[in-house]
Amino acid sequence: MKIAIISDSHDNLATLEKAFSYLNKEGIRTVIHCGDICSPDTLKEMSRLFPGEIHLVFGNVDGDQYSMLKLEKDGKVSNVKFYGDSGELDIDGRKIAFCHKPLPAQGLAASGKYDLVFYGHTHQPWEEKTGKCRLVNPGTLAGMFSKATFAIY
Repeated sequence: MKIAIISDSHDNLATLEKAFSYLNKEGIRTVIHCGDICSPDTLKEMSRLFPGEIHLVFGNVDGDQYSMLKLEKDGKVSNVKFYGDSGELDIDGRKIAFCHKPLPAQGLAASGKYDLVFYGHTHQPWEEKTGKCRLVNPGTLAGMFSKATFAIY
């Protein structure tokens, strides 16, 4: 199974549309978003553009978290699941954790409980091994401070 990892989309609908168009063409059915969507309107657009599962955590500039959670609770973004500050998934026998900032991600990776840990915040793509765990930052989907990037696992 292929999954997409994105972060720091910062309300950039143009890059969001391009990325989700590519993911849909590739048949990817699961997205992990590592925070900084920014607005409830962008969350609604993500849900509309991508019919698969969207798992996400909040970032430091996700201002109206209440409205985003309400959209999920009211079923208006039925393919979206929030995890608060960090999330955990088991996909095809792989234990995956994800959060927004690097320091908590490093702690999750060092715990030895996960095969993969994803994070965002720095807007720089990065990958390293910590013991048996692969620690990955997909960069910024918004293209802020570096070119727009995301990752596929």
